Amino acid sequence: MLGCALGTVMWKSLPKRRKLAIDAIQQHLNVEYEEAVVIAKKSFMHNCRSFLEIFLVPKVDKKFFSELITQDAGHPFSACVATDAPIIAITGHMGAWEIMAGILGELAVGPHRAQPQIVVRTNKNENINELIFKLRGGRGAKILSHRNAVFGVLRSLKKKGVTAFLVDHNTKRKEAIFTDFLGEIAAVNSGPAFLALRGKAVILPAFLVRNEEGGYKFIVEEPLSTEDLEGTREEKIQQITRFYTDAVERIVRQYPEQWFWMHKRWKTQPKADDFILPRNDQN
Repeated sequence: MLGCALGTVMWKSLPKRRKLAIDAIQQHLNVEYEEAVVIAKKSFMHNCRSFLEIFLVPKVDKKFFSELITQDAGHPFSACVATDAPIIAITGHMGAWEIMAGILGELAVGPHRAQPQIVVRTNKNENINELIFKLRGGRGAKILSHRNAVFGVLRSLKKKGVTAFLVDHNTKRKEAIFTDFLGEIAAVNSGPAFLALRGKAVILPAFLVRNEEGGYKFIVEEPLSTEDLEGTREEKIQQITRFYTDAVERIVRQYPEQWFWMHKRWKTQPKADDFILPRNDQN
């Protein structure tokens, strides 16, 4: 497969990224070096497949979904989006995350909802960025740049729309809440939490992982209603941020070989006077 071939090339030609991934896996999963190498190499393969799967987004129709994607019958995505509440869907650079754009555009629709949206980071190359936006929006989802997404997201939530965010990447200190992620303090983007609270949205963790049969498994976790939270505004934002950080950590521990380990996830570190949000089991 092209993705595996590209992954092999990257594995051999990017020694710094290879070492970064191996070291991160050893440290955060507490495994021996040999096992970390195996996980890291598989991660390179999965990540390259993910990048290429952006070309599949326009093909994610109902037939694609029924033939290639399985999900928990007791908790399907369609049932979750049937709610009348606005939704902030959160996911990560896990498995076939690019195809999630097609799923959102295909399933998160309805006469009572605004057009589904995905907030992404923009590429510095305008031509590449234009192509990526076009492909990700190939099934009807609107793609928003993270630089100017606030008002667009709030307008969508007001119309009971669904907006998706990737929440597992490193972020700038001014945008972050610092909390534990896989055993080390990480800067977690609190923007989705702020917008969800402001828009009275439900937080829905959703991930798409690959299975051994060549298809995909759609994993949707129990949502969190922001209207059920107690405390101050800041405390609620912290609770939401911790909620989706826990969701990403669970999926990474379950499918470590499918996560984006070559990313400098823990690059931004807190200063001495920065607040550190404790884990739920430490409260």
